[in-house]
Amino acid sequence: MAEADKKWLIYENTRSTTFRQTVTKYRRKYGRHPPPAFDDWYKFARKKNVHNIDDFEQIMDDLRPFWAIEPKVLRDLAANMWRDEKNGVAGIHIRDHKVVKESNRSWRSETLITLIEKIATYLPDMDIAMNRLDQPRVVVPWEDMQAHLKKEQDTRQLRPNVQNTFTIGMDGLLNLTAEGQPPHQEDPAWFAAHGKQYMDTAKLACPPESHARNNDMSKTDAQASYKTRMGGVITNFNLSSDLCTVGPEIQDQHGFLFSGSSIIPTKRLVPIFGECKVNVNSDILFPANMYWKHDERYDYDEKHDKLAWEHKPDSMIWRGVTSGGAQTADNWQKMHRQRLVRIVNSTIMGKEAVRILSEQPEKQGEYENFRHFNPAEFAANHTDVGFTETMSCVPDCAFYNDVFSMKPRAPFAEQFKQKFLVDVDGHSFSGRWHAFLESKSLGIKATIFREWHDSRLFAWRHFVPMDNLYDDVYTILTYFIGVGARPEDGAAGPTDDAYVPRHDAEGKRLANQGREWAKKVLRREDIEIYMLRLLLEYGRIIDDNRDRIGYDGDGSELDKYDGVAQTDKDQVAH
Repeated sequence: MAEADKKWLIYENTRSTTFRQTVTKYRRKYGRHPPPAFDDWYKFARKKNVHNIDDFEQIMDDLRPFWAIEPKVLRDLAANMWRDEKNGVAGIHIRDHKVVKESNRSWRSETLITLIEKIATYLPDMDIAMNRLDQPRVVVPWEDMQAHLKKEQDTRQLRPNVQNTFTIGMDGLLNLTAEGQPPHQEDPAWFAAHGKQYMDTAKLACPPESHARNNDMSKTDAQASYKTRMGGVITNFNLSSDLCTVGPEIQDQHGFLFSGSSIIPTKRLVPIFGECKVNVNSDILFPANMYWKHDERYDYDEKHDKLAWEHKPDSMIWRGVTSGGAQTADNWQKMHRQRLVRIVNSTIMGKEAVRILSEQPEKQGEYENFRHFNPAEFAANHTDVGFTETMSCVPDCAFYNDVFSMKPRAPFAEQFKQKFLVDVDGHSFSGRWHAFLESKSLGIKATIFREWHDSRLFAWRHFVPMDNLYDDVYTILTYFIGVGARPEDGAAGPTDDAYVPRHDAEGKRLANQGREWAKKVLRREDIEIYMLRLLLEYGRIIDDNRDRIGYDGDGSELDKYDGVAQTDKDQVAH
């Protein structure tokens, strides 16, 4: 927690406070001018009280390799990938600052359009290809990606006298008046991989020396890079979801990886927008529709979260359906949601032993591994986890009849009555995460998926990270809730019983920090700010004159807007 606090303080204390600083930092970091209309975006963001004007790293990482692809090729792909309906791509077409057409529509594209309409007045003409499927699409082999990134690096420059406008009238955009197929169409090279082992494709995007491609690296070596030997606590949340690091261990433990139901990937770098991806994917992330669309299944409402932390029971809750992949009588036990339900089931765990931390008798505040903790009674008293419905089974879900007792359906708001809210993946990302962070409870997160907001959330300051194997779930819960009794004074040597002092104050502090932070960086306004910046950057990437357009001023024209005094100007100049 202390290390997370340090990282967060650096994040807080290095934020730009003026347009001058923002522009300077952009050029220093990316070696290019900001895109056209960057000054308009800055004012838009400030009016909506953006917290960190610099933190759009995900956008830059997502778009960086596309500098290696000719703009006309990108426009052609974006304009036409929707044409074959079975490939699961929708098209959104913007002309004259309006969304004028939607191709191969879905609820996802319809929701995204309501967001784009809020910002369309700032946008150039463009076509947007959007993933209609639950699961991500683009897996570029490592060697190809390195060539793309090198080309991007080599093309960086700060040209003088660039134009602060987008190019008008470029060809390659979808012809909205012509019928039928265009005379030439780029092939996105999709291929179906439903139900196949995803790591067979994913590992191609990993470095040759990584655990996913290097058979000489052991599981122990890989785990040492992201979790502690003591208790298995996650120390690097980013690596804990990195398939190049954890893939070999979870490839048969996560439904998306071994039984994905809508896997249509490509190894070609194509500009498709998606709500989530795993680390090896090159999809362009945008804020998930469930965070924008008002839906009582995912929206947080404070009026349903009345209990203070102290009055909430010491319990971890999870409710959901059996999503996550195509399930059969032979594979369901390895599905990630099913594993979670089973590992906190007191009956199933009746004779099992798990590892937790235990305070050393002679050294208060110092811990050691306790490897024979029986969690059955603890799970019965402190967890409320179960399915409400079966789905996604082949040929049907009858095999669950003698396995799980379904929990009654309850309003989403009921979960906020518990102290600990665990969030795990379904078919892809979980749309509940923003609501959990906004609540007065403490979010516990296990995922392999990346989302737009990742860089602005700090594990162990705003939430508790959990391993995708769930082998640390009891370490986490016993740490915050406590278990056992401290040995009497004078007792020495090992004991047969675990003792973990209660850390309720730390849990409350993390919950409060996550809640206050979500109010600053995960608002609907933040989604608008992110989307506008994303589409301005994308608009430049697909522009034939992308090396000759952008904002090339020093930012001084907004000094008055920023309230910069003359002394501040002199300091910037020097």
